[in-house]
Amino acid sequence: MAKDLMINYENAPCYQIHFRTDFSDLLNCFKSDINSKYDNICIVTDSNVASLFLKEVIDIFKTTESNVTSFSFTAGEENKNLDTVNMLYEHLILKKFTRNSLLVALGGGVVGDLTGFAAATFLRGIDFIQIPTTLLSQVDSSVGGKTGVDFNKYKNMVGAFYMPKMVYMNLGALNHLDDDNFACGMGEVIKSALIADKDLYVWLKENVNKLNERNPEALEHTVYSCCKIKGHVVEVDPKEKGIRAYLNYGHTLGHAIEKLANFTLGHGQCVALGMVCAGYLSAKLGNITWEEQDEINSCIKQYNLPTTISNLKASDILEASKSDKKMVNNKIKFTILKAIGEADSYLDFSDEELLEAIEQVLV
Repeated sequence: MAKDLMINYENAPCYQIHFRTDFSDLLNCFKSDINSKYDNICIVTDSNVASLFLKEVIDIFKTTESNVTSFSFTAGEENKNLDTVNMLYEHLILKKFTRNSLLVALGGGVVGDLTGFAAATFLRGIDFIQIPTTLLSQVDSSVGGKTGVDFNKYKNMVGAFYMPKMVYMNLGALNHLDDDNFACGMGEVIKSALIADKDLYVWLKENVNKLNERNPEALEHTVYSCCKIKGHVVEVDPKEKGIRAYLNYGHTLGHAIEKLANFTLGHGQCVALGMVCAGYLSAKLGNITWEEQDEINSCIKQYNLPTTISNLKASDILEASKSDKKMVNNKIKFTILKAIGEADSYLDFSDEELLEAIEQVLV
């Protein structure tokens, strides 16, 4: 398998996504995509990924004649913050990184978001590339140039739109994921299908066993399809002025749940809970049927994602959601389904309606 996908930005080719099954083609893709010769390269990763892939990736980049260093931080969403970025800045300064240097994000969404933000802000911007190693980062966070970190547990509150120079996806890395992390990625996969591709949604319902068993062909189809969806959205709306907000389906309440649960649940698990709420509101508006909503919830469960949560209060979730950066004139810009495979934004939900939707996931 060797597929490539060009992501466009402001109607011009911007960067390539390469879909492979190992790291054997990483150097060739790097040399073909990037004209620059870098004085320094820093591979940024976390403690989980470092033990799996760091040595192999360091050895590959050492053949570029650049000075290669690495920076690893303790894995976990709780470390996606400015303190970690500060430590990375210091590493880059001590290693004499310049505007002709490169950062490599090797890991999941936390690593990719943090590395991209550091690249966007160090010396007012240096190049970076993405090597996502989780399903969630491959189908979502590594594509589209959104970077950022959490601030006092407010999700992605500090960030920048900053495009990578290349994305290299080793789909073989997905075999190293535990079941919870794989399921988290499927939360974003289901979201992508629901907002933009009805055929993909139907395919997901029909291929549960193949995907849960991590069949290589099924994984390739899934990741490639999701990247095409997100790539199109980013091309049309790179700065989230319009339809890019549809990618937030399930995220507004999902982020609030993630924060209140103190990040003990994975991002994709919280998105799944948010989709249950958003689907309920979509059905209440008459955009989808209650039968379709039940089928969506069933699909979520089949991919080992939660549809209920305990020990949280609806009022607390609603209040936390109002700290979301997508507020418009003190109203939550809520993404709903217009139909299966089609999304829309809605600003007119009352607190009472939102509380009713939140109650659907509380036990």
